Amino acid sequence: MEDLLQVGVITSPHGLKGEVKVFPTTDDVQRFKKLKEVILDTGKESIKLEIMGVKFFKNLVILKFKGLDDINEVEQYRQKSLLIRREQSAPLKEGEYFITDLIGLQVFTEDGKEFGVLADVMQTGANDVYIIKTLEAKEVLIPAIKDCVLNIDIKKQRMVIYLMPGLI
Repeated sequence: MEDLLQVGVITSPHGLKGEVKVFPTTDDVQRFKKLKEVILDTGKESIKLEIMGVKFFKNLVILKFKGLDDINEVEQYRQKSLLIRREQSAPLKEGEYFITDLIGLQVFTEDGKEFGVLADVMQTGANDVYIIKTLEAKEVLIPAIKDCVLNIDIKKQRMVIYLMPGLI
């Protein structure tokens, strides 16, 4: 399991005083109001940043970090990820999982046959869709609903699915 979870990606500077626009990758954008700090992943290093201000604009979050007071200081961070430690994350409800914990799960059919590996999760309006890479290297899309996903065991890295007629 990953110890760091992505909560957003810096898209661009906002104004001249060091604020940045962030595309949130968390389900709850209000979450940023509760965060005191984030970790900036520059690709070369991880930098702990203290959050001094949070605003919302359309589908973006505008953040102000302590010590970054000029557009030139934040310009270099375009398209860089903002991370939090797992213990900073919001508690999950029963049946909820972090996407990073799902990717890589071994997928089995209800009769115990190995089917493939969960390769990615597509987030749609109604429900998530699991993209499973089969043993034959094909992609199969499975809706993340109780009728199709019978069991998820993160500790055992295993998912059991029911293949509804017409899904393949």
